[in-house]
Amino acid sequence: MTERAHTSPGRRTLLGAAVLGTAALGITGTAAATERGTDGRATGRGGYRELPVPTVIGHRGASGYRPEHTIGAYQLALDMGAHIIEQDLVPTKDGHLVCRHENDITGTTDVAEHPEFASRRATKTVDGVSFTGWFTEDFTLAELKTLRAKERIPGTRQENTLYDGRWEVPTFEEVLRWADREGRRRGAPVWLYVETKHPTYFRSLGLGLEEPLARLLRRHGRHRANSPLILQSFEPSSMQRLAKLVATPRVVLLSGAATRPWDFVETGDPRTVAELVRPAGLKWMASFAQGIGPTLDLIIPRDGAGRLTTPTTLVRDAHREGLILHPYTMRNENSFLPAEFRRGSDPAAYGDAFGALRTYFEAGIDGVFSDNPDTALLAAADFARD
Repeated sequence: MTERAHTSPGRRTLLGAAVLGTAALGITGTAAATERGTDGRATGRGGYRELPVPTVIGHRGASGYRPEHTIGAYQLALDMGAHIIEQDLVPTKDGHLVCRHENDITGTTDVAEHPEFASRRATKTVDGVSFTGWFTEDFTLAELKTLRAKERIPGTRQENTLYDGRWEVPTFEEVLRWADREGRRRGAPVWLYVETKHPTYFRSLGLGLEEPLARLLRRHGRHRANSPLILQSFEPSSMQRLAKLVATPRVVLLSGAATRPWDFVETGDPRTVAELVRPAGLKWMASFAQGIGPTLDLIIPRDGAGRLTTPTTLVRDAHREGLILHPYTMRNENSFLPAEFRRGSDPAAYGDAFGALRTYFEAGIDGVFSDNPDTALLAAADFARD
C-alpha cells in the first residue's frame, strides 16, 4: 500500500456516500427532466435556468477518479449525479473534433510509446506559449484512434493510473451519441458543457472549431436556446461567432485578472480580465453570452499565503446583468485548496473540500466545475438544507 493510500482514507467513503446522497435528493445524473422529442432525444425545453443551483459540473468528466476526457470519466461523472459533463474540443488534422484538454497530447495519451509517431514530435507556440510534444492537429483521426488515454497528473492521482490505456480519445460526435443513448435510458437529458480550445490558433491553421461544432449541434438537436448544452470559451469572439450559428447558451471563461483573452492579444484589444469583470465589461459580455466562468480567485481572492480573503462584487455585478456564474475548478487534493482548508502535509491527500465548497456557495455562485462531482454534490446538498 502506498503512502497516498494511507493519507486518502475517505475516497471510497465519498464515492459511496455520493450515490446515497444523490439518490436521497432525487438526482439521477441529469438535470431536472424536460420534454423529449419523438426520437427520444432531450429537447431541453426549460433550458439552463432550470438546472439545479448550485449546479455541479463534472470537470472533464469525473477526472478526480478516471483519466480526463474519456468515456469512462464522463460515465462516472454521470453515474455520480453530476448535472452537466464537460468536454474540451480540439481538431485533428482532417478536421474532426476530439475531446482533449489541450492539443498537446504528450501527457494525456501514450503517444510517446508509439515509435511510428516519433517524427511527429514538434515545438509549437500556442497562444504565446511554447510547447514541445505531440499535437492533435498533426494526426488524422484514424491515427489518433490508435492511441490510448492516460492520467495527466499521476504524481497527484496515483490511483487513476490503474485506468491508463483503457480508453481511447473520444470524438465529440461519439460523446453526443453517448449522451443521446444515456438520455433515452434515463428518461432525462444528459447535459453537456462544451469548450472551444484555442479557437484563434486553430482558425489560423484552417481548422476553425465553430463551424464544425455548430453542424454537430444541429445534427443532434442541441442548437436551440433551450437545448441541454452550454458552450464556453476563453475567447469571447468564439462565443460571438457561435452566437451567429446556433442559439445554444454561451459562457465566457475568464482567467487571472491581469491576463487578456488571446483573441484580444491578436486583435490589439487592450482590455484585461480585470476590466471585463467590471460592470461595463459584464454588460458587454451579456450582449452575446448568458454567463461567465471565472476562476474561483475572481470570486474570492487568495492572499500571499494562499488563504481566502474578502469576496469581490463579481457575483452581485454579474447577476445584475442577468449572467450566471459557473467558476472553476474545485478539486479535493490539498495542493488545489485554499490554505485554510488543507489538511496534513501531503499535497496529494484530501483536504476539507466540503468547507471550501461551502464558502464558495455562500458567495452566491450558481454552480461550480469540480473534478470530484460526488463531493460537490454532497456539499451542494448540505448547502441546500441549511
